Parts: sequence; structure tokens; C-alpha cells
Amino acid sequence: MSNLPAPGVYTIDSVHSHVGFSVRHLVAAKVRGEFTEYTGTVTMGDSAETSSVEATVNAASITTNNDMRDGHLKSADFLDLENHPNLTFKSTSIKPKGDNYVMTGDLTLRGVTKSVDFDLEFLGTGPSAQPGVTMAGFEAKTEIDRRDFNVNFEATLENGGLVVGNKVTLELNIEINKAD
Repeated sequence: MSNLPAPGVYTIDSVHSHVGFSVRHLVAAKVRGEFTEYTGTVTMGDSAETSSVEATVNAASITTNNDMRDGHLKSADFLDLENHPNLTFKSTSIKPKGDNYVMTGDLTLRGVTKSVDFDLEFLGTGPSAQPGVTMAGFEAKTEIDRRDFNVNFEATLENGGLVVGNKVTLELNIEINKAD
């Protein structure tokens, strides 16, 4: 826990970050995807417990490297972009958990806000490739049930298995920057 960034407001560097997800498909496989457009800030306090995170994801930036599937994910069956163009997250607490942390916050997807817990690991800090900029990195991971956010598309196989699983894993690999 000694590698925390210095206090201040940091911005998410989307060029060096990744906001991804995975979900079971046809029972035995997983489909992975990502959102490529997002913004956010991390306000570091004197400790993790006094720090906070706010982020906005452009839902239209979803990609699974399959245009037909991406179009379906953008439809009212899933993300419903016409009515809900963004996903948002605002932390409500960050607490130690062993050598790492648990970040709790409000995730809003399809207009539904639920509290979620991310397992959070700070990876370290250091000087950026840009002079006068400090960077830090962290990873965060959680699992949500898509139905909790009114993503209720249901299609079943002949054997009763789901075409798309209900559990979605969200994985964040984030680099943040602050001018010195």
C-alpha cells in the first residue's frame, strides 16, 4: 500500500488505459469486448480512504470486433444507446483489503444505478514520458449481473442454456496523469 500516488487530481489517460468486459456466450465460451471512449478523474487524498474516482464511458464506443454483434449490443436489447448514451461510475468509498483495496461506487448503466464493489490494486507511480507529468496505474475488477441493470435480453438454446450469460466481468486497467 506504500505506492499510492501523491495527493491531487489526476485524469484518466485513455491512450494508455483499457475498459473491458467479458461474458459467457453459448455456455462454454466467453466473448470479450471493450469501450474505447471514456473520461474520468481520480482525486487522490492523503490515503486511499480519502480518495475518489469519477468516470463516464461513451456506450457507443463498445467493440467486440464483430460489427453485427456490436450493433446488437448498442440496441434496446442491451445498452439502449438511443436512451442511455453513457455509463457512469462514481466511487463512494475505497477501503484496504489485504495488500490491495475494495472500491465501492455507484455504477449507472441503462439509467439504473447500483452499488458495486471493485477489487482494486494500485500498480505504482512514476514519471511520465511527458516532462512535468506524474503518472500512476491501477487495475480494478468486478462482476455484475446484467439483469440488475435492466439488460434482460433472453435467448436460450435447445438444451436450455443461455445464448448470453447473465454475469458480466468488468476489467479496468487505468493509467492516470497529473501535471506536476
